[in-house]
Amino acid sequence: MRSLLLKIIFLAASAFWLPGCETLNIFSDKESKPAAGKEDEYSGWDEKKFHDQAKEALDNKSYQKAITLYEALEARYPFGDYAPQAQMNVAYAYYKNDDPEAAIAAADRFIKTHPRNPHVDYLYYLKGLVNYNRGIGFIDRFIPTDSSQRDPGAARDSYDNFQELTRRFPNSQYVDDARLRMIALRNNLAMYEIHVADFYMRRKAYEAAINRANFVIKEYQRTPAVPQALEIMEAGYHNLGLEDLAADAKRVYQLNYPNGAPKVDYKDDTVMQRFWNYIGFDRY
Repeated sequence: MRSLLLKIIFLAASAFWLPGCETLNIFSDKESKPAAGKEDEYSGWDEKKFHDQAKEALDNKSYQKAITLYEALEARYPFGDYAPQAQMNVAYAYYKNDDPEAAIAAADRFIKTHPRNPHVDYLYYLKGLVNYNRGIGFIDRFIPTDSSQRDPGAARDSYDNFQELTRRFPNSQYVDDARLRMIALRNNLAMYEIHVADFYMRRKAYEAAINRANFVIKEYQRTPAVPQALEIMEAGYHNLGLEDLAADAKRVYQLNYPNGAPKVDYKDDTVMQRFWNYIGFDRY
């Protein structure tokens, strides 16, 4: 009787399980079949055709299409002759497609995989460009704003990227441009500290303002921010009743800038720029 009961239970379980297996096999077959379209589209392509089509898309500014083709090339021919060029170009395509994280990841992957490639310096330069332009939106491209008031994180990263390029590849064709950008970045980083110091002055946090101004004088010498830092220190010490220190800051200012602080020559001094300065949207 017990044996008969066990057989009945076994048969019932089998009846339940076997249809389930067929169902699982159906889903498995569906998932294992290649999606129609993509595989067929690239059927019979060799790596040269992938490269040529991707390069054509890149030249035509079809960056998303270029990314798709370069990644397909890498996946199918990871050790092919065009693989290094594909990795380099996909980093640029990501940058132009406004995907900075993917661009930097692709550049880092190339640097790690091909550290002795003759064009690896370009990837260091590209990382600097990505961070240099990070955070610049559509409005910023047409309406002049003070970039020194933005979050300085990307600017610091960009400065470090360009600095690494100049250190590792002093003879690179990209070094001259990188150094010019480093000057602009350093000036912006210094002015960011001035904006913060000014913010503290307006809220009567004079010690904090003095500390920020002192940091500018120590870390950002020979930038247009230094005379403003000295003025903030003089005003801050005066408000704290520390007249001797205020006099010292004034003396240093007069010694170095007897004719007043030099004016920064902005090449984009247009009507729109003057209007933007007048309404003061960039001020705290």
